Amino acid sequence: MDSTDDSSIIEQFWTALDVIPFDEVLRIAIILILALVSHFVVTKAIRAFVRRTIKKAPQKQLANRSQMDDPDEMIAEALQERTAQRAQAFGTLLRSAAVIIIWTVAVITILAIIGINVTPILASAGVAGIVIGFGAQTLVADYLAGISMIFEDQLGVGDVVDTGQVLGVVEEVALRYTRIRDFYGTVWYVRNGQMQYVANQSQGWTYVLLDMPVAFDTDLNQLRDVVNAEGVRMHDAQGPQGDLLEAPYFGGVEAVAGDAVTVRIMGRIRPPNQYAVIREVRGAMKAAFDAHGIDVPQQIIQIDEMPRRSAGPTLDT
Repeated sequence: MDSTDDSSIIEQFWTALDVIPFDEVLRIAIILILALVSHFVVTKAIRAFVRRTIKKAPQKQLANRSQMDDPDEMIAEALQERTAQRAQAFGTLLRSAAVIIIWTVAVITILAIIGINVTPILASAGVAGIVIGFGAQTLVADYLAGISMIFEDQLGVGDVVDTGQVLGVVEEVALRYTRIRDFYGTVWYVRNGQMQYVANQSQGWTYVLLDMPVAFDTDLNQLRDVVNAEGVRMHDAQGPQGDLLEAPYFGGVEAVAGDAVTVRIMGRIRPPNQYAVIREVRGAMKAAFDAHGIDVPQQIIQIDEMPRRSAGPTLDT
């Protein structure tokens, strides 16, 4: 009895093995292995590219900045630092796209092998994509705008930007939104599709434009010498690693009024600390003006007492 039962079980096992399509199983296994290998190789290559780019840019910047005296070279190095941010953003986007494409192709191929007709599935996916596209146009616009902003390097984390809705520092750049913290500490989430323009104040360099009023009778030649000398002193004190890419200089007369002459002080500075640098330059120039006897205009308000009117006739008279 036992031997007969064992032989019947073995026969059933071999019969079941004959039913299993080993060629299809083998093909599915090969597809899964190829998908895993492709996933590993592609993500590894993208990570290696990102690491190599990020590693190269800071080393060159740190090695050369201390030896640079030309502002244009410093600006070029500052722009090169953004290469690391762009490479990291590109790497994240490429890894996501590669993983989706690889496993989508693998799943569709496996479904075709096991006998499932994928044509209706693809057609349904196309119709669903159209319906979702019409129903979520704002989301699609946000994602497309986010991809465009990342590829074109319109802004990055740490940049000071003006989007029309808010002026502040970028803390996060996502495909759908950008998180910005304004100078009052408020965090703004701005949808990428709503940004009609982006004024970036942190790419390479920016200007310090400082308008200061002085008394109308101030000697402009003396004022020019004082401003230029103070700008050179500030630039030399900071050195090549400071925020001043060049010495602030006398830009000229910006406006003339009845009691004041407004002069402009200019100079290229390194972002993103331009607002702190402007305040520092303003304070230094005010101290230099005081040291050289250059006065700011004083507004004098004169109040004249109007003569009293004589008493007119009353009702009694």
